Amino acid sequence: MAQFNVEPVQRFAHMNAAIKRPREVTFFSFDEDHKFRLDNSSLRYYYPPNLAGGVDLSKGFESFRRFDDANDEHLDGLLDAIAAHEQDKNSKLETDIITWRGMMTKIMTAPYSDLDGWEMNATLFEGTIFIEENHQNKLSSRSQQFSSGERRGNMSQELMSFWGYKFETLCLLPAPWSETPREYIETREEQVVSNYAQYCSIVRTGFGKTKLIIGGEVDAVMAFKPTDKSTPTDWVELKTSAEVTNDRERTKFERKLLKFWAQSFLLGVPKIIVGYRTQQGMLQRLEELDTQAIPETVQRHGKRLWDGQICINFASSFLEWLKTTVTTDGVWRIQRRAKEPVIRVFRTEETGTGDILSQKFLSWRVRLRDQESDKIAIVSESDTIPGPIEPVDASLNEADAVEVVALIEGSSEAKPEKIPP
Repeated sequence: MAQFNVEPVQRFAHMNAAIKRPREVTFFSFDEDHKFRLDNSSLRYYYPPNLAGGVDLSKGFESFRRFDDANDEHLDGLLDAIAAHEQDKNSKLETDIITWRGMMTKIMTAPYSDLDGWEMNATLFEGTIFIEENHQNKLSSRSQQFSSGERRGNMSQELMSFWGYKFETLCLLPAPWSETPREYIETREEQVVSNYAQYCSIVRTGFGKTKLIIGGEVDAVMAFKPTDKSTPTDWVELKTSAEVTNDRERTKFERKLLKFWAQSFLLGVPKIIVGYRTQQGMLQRLEELDTQAIPETVQRHGKRLWDGQICINFASSFLEWLKTTVTTDGVWRIQRRAKEPVIRVFRTEETGTGDILSQKFLSWRVRLRDQESDKIAIVSESDTIPGPIEPVDASLNEADAVEVVALIEGSSEAKPEKIPP
């Protein structure tokens, strides 16, 4: 068993790890039956709701179409989209790690989030580490969390979870505003709430020397999605939070901002729309946050409960260590127990990839290897035929270059959002 020390977190303070700005490689949708679709049919568009008189986020809870995630979907949707992209380009996506955004969020926020433990499964295949959430651990943790909330006499966790989906329904359109009937816009409060459909973006990014491909759900786009991939998309993430009315709630909100920031930055989402509600679930107001300004906001106007650069440096260091630890095949467990200052990594299966990689994806990679072998054989045969030597065009790789940027620019011109008083 190998372990990586999370504490003391200040040992990561003086590094200056950079990240590669997330760039969308491909995307996919889950439709209203939660069926995989290789398109953007579930892309949604942001348009703020009318909050006159307040909106009851509990309305419609009884008719909520909740997706049952009891079955473990592993990385299937992500891998299906990657395989389709590779087939289209006829080449493998080279990277160090492939995972869901949720796994990277847990890793990135680990220096300041030790109350809840987590477990992941990993496997090394063709030089890439594939990481998924340990599904049984996820279900067990959620069950404990829900029962704990009920024992304290709070609003049920199911209802509070519904509030977030209700907020999305109030804020989203199935088409751009100009193409959406006025009647639909004005009756969103009456729409049946469902969490079946999702639009998932798959991006290429990196921490330090580690290259990653991350997939995750994106709530909406502000106006439209550019057809030119070199143009950044004005994505929007939607969040709800209780109004901050005292010092205790201020501390809780600042800790929430850590997860808000990490989730959005990992996929390159520039804006977060926060819907502030009462303890009873009445939506009161909206606030737009600039994702990149959040760490500076916490440092200048908050209680400085976390440091964004330390999160980046930690993630970079951990991933570099992980690459030197998961070096053989089999199935590995990545484990962080609640309130423990270490992350453990150990092997649970000596061979194979477990259920992390689908048979469909494995079969595709076998075919791709065969195609590459055939290409090499053809090139080897052609090498025996004399001919002029073609010059190498070094510019061919420039189109694939990804801009390296620091997460926190620290610009004196930045105007960070203030944490609500």
